[in-house]
Amino acid sequence: MLVLTTISILALSRGLAQKHEKKEGASGKIGHLAILDQLMQKGYDRRATPTNHMDYPTRVEIGFYVRSFGSISPTRMDYEVDLYLMQSWHDPRFDSPAISKPISLSDADLVKRIWKPEAYFPNARVGEFQFVTIPNVMVRIEKNGRIKYLLRMRLIFSCMMDLTKFPVDHQVCTMEIASFSKTMDELLLVWKPQNPVTLHAEAKMPQFEIDRLNTSECYDSFQLGHMGNYSCLVAKFYLRRSVGYHLVQSYLPTILIVVISWVSFWMDVDAVPARTTLGITTLLTVSSKASIIFSGVQVGLPEVSYVKAIDVWMGACTAFVFTALLEFTYVNCLYRCHKNVLSSTELINGGSTKDEIPTTSLQMKVHKHKTSSRRIDELSRKIFPLSFLIFSILYWLYYVYI
Repeated sequence: MLVLTTISILALSRGLAQKHEKKEGASGKIGHLAILDQLMQKGYDRRATPTNHMDYPTRVEIGFYVRSFGSISPTRMDYEVDLYLMQSWHDPRFDSPAISKPISLSDADLVKRIWKPEAYFPNARVGEFQFVTIPNVMVRIEKNGRIKYLLRMRLIFSCMMDLTKFPVDHQVCTMEIASFSKTMDELLLVWKPQNPVTLHAEAKMPQFEIDRLNTSECYDSFQLGHMGNYSCLVAKFYLRRSVGYHLVQSYLPTILIVVISWVSFWMDVDAVPARTTLGITTLLTVSSKASIIFSGVQVGLPEVSYVKAIDVWMGACTAFVFTALLEFTYVNCLYRCHKNVLSSTELINGGSTKDEIPTTSLQMKVHKHKTSSRRIDELSRKIFPLSFLIFSILYWLYYVYI
């Protein structure tokens, strides 16, 4: 009986202690919010910067965390990102010993009561805050007066691209953030000392690979009215287009078509139907392939006034196939013209012996031109592949490495 009584007393004591701890924790939270209310009531003006009464601007540290990248649209010259924006600054008005531990605020009404930097994205076309499932905003006030302001947004940034080297091009896309209403005398934006821009481990683009990124400062000034200089930060993403898709869909098929057009050089000069069929077929094939590629590529590209790298390649491949057809035309004409003259001479003479010497002379000329035709084919077997190889080397050297 004594044992049961002792156990009951211990259980009751533990329950009372837990209730007391919970009450203390709740009162601690309420106490911090009450302290925050008191600090705001003591002449706190959310319209004034933390250093409004001092002789130096408020220094705000900026950091980006890119959660995901959207596909870059060449037609609209923009791209979409899911971005976390972190801003940090020191506000001496909240530097109070009464704040013993950090205070986190996520309520929109409480967040509105605190001064925040009036920053905006100059090169953003569309932007919206995330509200799923709650407004993705948080303010954290630390005990030394340091304030951290975190936002999650979906933004569409403009990215002006140069498509001269498409599809082996490199692009530079930027994210800019600047002060909207405060000049550099009142507000100064700076990058975080360490890792100012961080990418998610799985943040990738469908068409591009991120080579590197660079952060720097810029100075934005309104040209209308000359209102002054405004602090500005820019993050540059250096992108390299993945050429794998275009290599399989554009380059390799056209290379094979050009190589097939060279098969006619190994056919006999007399094989006119076969060589004609092969030449015309390869020309039509490369033309249709070029139209398919152009129609597929142009759907996702803007209409530009300059020549792109893919245009140069397709034009050169068409020229090589057409030149192979012209070579056959010349060789066939060179051989068959003299052969027709010989046949006409034999038909007119009716096989008389007095013209045997001229006929023999014509036969020698026909044999000579046939030999010349075959020699042209033999030279073409070397000249065409060598020319195409030289063109390919120069093409890739110019558009990839220069």
